[in-house]
Amino acid sequence: MLLAALLWPALLAAEEPSVDEVLDGNADRTPVKTIIPVYPARARRDRLEGEVQVCYHIDRKGRPYRVAVRKSSNRVFEKPAILAVKASSYMPLAKGVRDAGIKACRTFRFTLVPVQDA
Repeated sequence: MLLAALLWPALLAAEEPSVDEVLDGNADRTPVKTIIPVYPARARRDRLEGEVQVCYHIDRKGRPYRVAVRKSSNRVFEKPAILAVKASSYMPLAKGVRDAGIKACRTFRFTLVPVQDA
């Protein structure tokens, strides 16, 4: 038990958390600011990986609203993905341009990538 407690920090240091964003059928809105979700410390500690698909609408000013999880492999990743989408922004619509009303979706992959020794 003591050996496991001593080795645990070394195991965590040997992995670099990574979050990849995959755009899925995103509307024709141009992103201004895209936020990458924070890898949850609990998931990193437990060596969990997963994927979350978040769908949302974009208002005329370029802000996401009605943000909701569509699919998730693990609930621990849902809140960071939702917060990242809410903090992102898009180009506002010009006057006279109508919004297509299409829902945009993003898929975030949370993976642990082993760090290679030099």
